[in-house]
Amino acid sequence: MNRFHIAAISFILSLLCHFNADAQIISEGPTKILADSIKHEMEFGPYFGLYKDNYFCVGTEPFKKPTSTNSNVKFQISLAIRLTDRTLPLGTYLFLTYTQKTFWNVFQNSMPMRDMNFNPGIGLAKPFFSKDRYVGKVTLMLEHESNGRDGLDSRSWNKISLGGSTIINEWLMVHAKFWIPIIDGQNNKDILSYSGIYQSGVVISTPDKEFTWGATLVKRKGFNLNYNTILEMSWRVSDKANINLYAQYYNGYGEGLLDYKQFHSRLMVGIVFKPKFFSEY
Repeated sequence: MNRFHIAAISFILSLLCHFNADAQIISEGPTKILADSIKHEMEFGPYFGLYKDNYFCVGTEPFKKPTSTNSNVKFQISLAIRLTDRTLPLGTYLFLTYTQKTFWNVFQNSMPMRDMNFNPGIGLAKPFFSKDRYVGKVTLMLEHESNGRDGLDSRSWNKISLGGSTIINEWLMVHAKFWIPIIDGQNNKDILSYSGIYQSGVVISTPDKEFTWGATLVKRKGFNLNYNTILEMSWRVSDKANINLYAQYYNGYGEGLLDYKQFHSRLMVGIVFKPKFFSEY
């Protein structure tokens, strides 16, 4: 592990220590999340819940004529399963996660599923509170990701990840995630050069959470400024429903495992279903 990796870990750890000691929500607006709400949901809420955003969208390469080869459907299903009824030591929660991302070439003959990425994991989550308000959390995860294929199309890797997020005010949330890779796939030994070594991002939303904008940067291996960029926007169409209109722009490599070495620039629109309190990134 080089000095850059150590510095990244130290930064996340110092950020999380700051959560525990001094974190506070700047705004006194209506969107503050009460500590009791989070604790009750984690201890007594449903065992199954949404983990990351669940979306279904269709799109193409921007500024080019749509064709059957540069247009497709992408959808993601992501769930978390709580494994304990009460908190564990240090106020942590143990959970399983499962995320599946699918690339579906609906505009080609027979409409093949081009690639499916399976991402199960197990981890500990530690929420932080200040003045009876939720201010962020840290998550330590062991994750596996593969595309379920064999032969030359097989792709897989594992990672131990440490992530954190904090609410700055009722408009702004920041997040970061660093991972130590364990690459077991014979056909993707260079995956860090494309799928990255850490990520960071921001989420901006209106106080009532009707509109949300997000930007995530995934740093690829190397010392130059090479990032995969994900821009997202959602609009909750009704206060009584969890249906949001959704737009996503992906620019970079590593969008899917099968074609992780191929550069993609794609603008997609559709719908997204968001977790009750916060999404993982």
